[in-house]
Amino acid sequence: MDIATLIGLIVSIGLVIVSILMGGPIFWFIDPPSLMIVGGGTLGSTLIAYPLAEVLSVIGVAKNAFLHKTRSAGELIPLMVDLAKKARQEGILSFESQLETIPDKFLAKGLQMAIDGMESDAIETVMRTEIDHVGERHSFGAEIFGTMAAFAPAMGMLGTIIGLVQMLMQMEDPSSIGAPMAVALLTTFYGTVFANIFFIPISSKLKTRSKQEVLIKEIILEGVISIQSGDNHRIVEQKLKAFLSSKQQSKQLSGQETLAEA
Repeated sequence: MDIATLIGLIVSIGLVIVSILMGGPIFWFIDPPSLMIVGGGTLGSTLIAYPLAEVLSVIGVAKNAFLHKTRSAGELIPLMVDLAKKARQEGILSFESQLETIPDKFLAKGLQMAIDGMESDAIETVMRTEIDHVGERHSFGAEIFGTMAAFAPAMGMLGTIIGLVQMLMQMEDPSSIGAPMAVALLTTFYGTVFANIFFIPISSKLKTRSKQEVLIKEIILEGVISIQSGDNHRIVEQKLKAFLSSKQQSKQLSGQETLAEA
């Protein structure tokens, strides 16, 4: 579970609910017609804009904002360095018996190609294609949520217009103005809440997750190519550290010094 996403949802939804309760009962803000206009309108417009299969896949993609845990680049580099050291000492064929124990399928796939004797260019082409595909798949999921974020406020405005028309058509009976007025205001409220608390943040989180995963795969790609080429593990380490920020490099160096002292 991603703690930042969970805390963000709890804080944003909680503060909205508390502010509502401070002014009156929460059922004032529960209006089925408004929910149908915003929710149904947003879903319908999204189905028009994208194929059904892609919209349904959004459910699985959204899980990445809550449950996906990306391996830290700082944790991955020591593993790649150890693999490079073993490849120099025992040969790359020594990895064959350990492939099933490697948790990262992308890394295992790269090592398998190296064991099979594929050239560096061929390995890079295959792995680069997968990296590009992952980036495109994740960006497409973020794009759908971004589109839903644009549709939700628009549906809210549509509901406001519907409510205002209904209200104006019943001006001769003041007692019947309340329900249309509620639709007019609450649809805008629902559209704003859906867009700014759910759709836009999830879209942004998916973009961040995509960048993190692509970075990890880039590190793995560089590491596999270096191992296949027979580079010294120190060279591999320096190559992979180039992917880290200065702060991450300093943190990793401090961790290594602490480990060495122990």
